[in-house]
Amino acid sequence: MNNNDFELENMREQMAALKKKLDKQEIVNDHIIRQSMTKAAGSINRTYFWVIILGILMIPYGYWVFVMLAGFSIAFWIGTSIFMLVCAGATYYNKRNLNDANLMSNNLVETRRRIARAKKFDNDWLLFGIPALLVWLAWFFYEIYKLNHDLFYQPMFWGGCVGGVIGAVIGLSIHFKNQRQYKEIIDQIDDMTENELTE
Repeated sequence: MNNNDFELENMREQMAALKKKLDKQEIVNDHIIRQSMTKAAGSINRTYFWVIILGILMIPYGYWVFVMLAGFSIAFWIGTSIFMLVCAGATYYNKRNLNDANLMSNNLVETRRRIARAKKFDNDWLLFGIPALLVWLAWFFYEIYKLNHDLFYQPMFWGGCVGGVIGAVIGLSIHFKNQRQYKEIIDQIDDMTENELTE
């Protein structure tokens, strides 16, 4: 073996070692990105879980507060309960897109499709949720008005106004946080698939 052959063999070994190192680094990076996506999906899932629990608990709580304490009509409580069940049901429906324990280790194209569908549903929900909430608030104020025509002197009226504002701020902040996390997951998947295509 002459000197050139020895150098060539040495270069091949170095290239093989470098390729092995890069492959290992890519696996580590892939693992870190998938962990990050799993964490974001888990955060959204936990939020949805508590929204569902809250929606269900509002049914007996609503009866106690609105009917027993405030003297509102049974019809209002039934309407409120239906609204809560619709909210809980829609949240559960969307949560199913994230329920797969292997979601982030599955095919990335399928994962992206499911995450994008969940993101769109979550965003489109505002088209129903906001008008429905405004109708509910109008009915709430009407129930107060029926009890006492001096609406603006009723503590419950002002409590409803303050509660409505606080609820809207909390609800929108949760919505925008979820949308941001959905986008992060989609962007990470796009980066990974783009890198795979360019290799």
